[in-house]
Amino acid sequence: MSIENRISHQIQTTRGSIKKFFGAATGNARLEAEGRRDRSRGNAKRAADKLKDAFKR
Repeated sequence: MSIENRISHQIQTTRGSIKKFFGAATGNARLEAEGRRDRSRGNAKRAADKLKDAFKR
């Protein structure tokens, strides 16, 4: 995968973690759920990238 995709997926994961943290800290359930969703999507995309790279070799 290209480095841009890897960085983009890492940013999405990090952004989700930050949203989740601030949602929990402020008691905002919607923001916390959004953070969980973003973090999960980012992690899934990162895992897919790793899997694609494993089959390329």
